[in-house]
Amino acid sequence: MCEAHAYLIKDGAEEKIMDSVDLVEFEGDQVRLVNIFGEQKVIKAAFKLYNNTERKILFEALSQ
Repeated sequence: MCEAHAYLIKDGAEEKIMDSVDLVEFEGDQVRLVNIFGEQKVIKAAFKLYNNTERKILFEALSQ
C-alpha cells in the first residue's frame, strides 16, 4: 500500500496522528482525515507539506 501518514506539528514537534490516510478534506480551519479502515479524525490545523517519497502529510496545529 502507498497511503501516506499524517503528522501534526504542535509546540515545535511532529506527532504522528494517523496511519494510512486515504482522504483529506478541508473546511475552513478544520481538516478531516479518513484512513483506509474508515477511522476519522478532525483537527484544527493548516496544511504545510505533502512528501510522496516519505509518504508524509504534514499539518501545523492552529490555536484553539
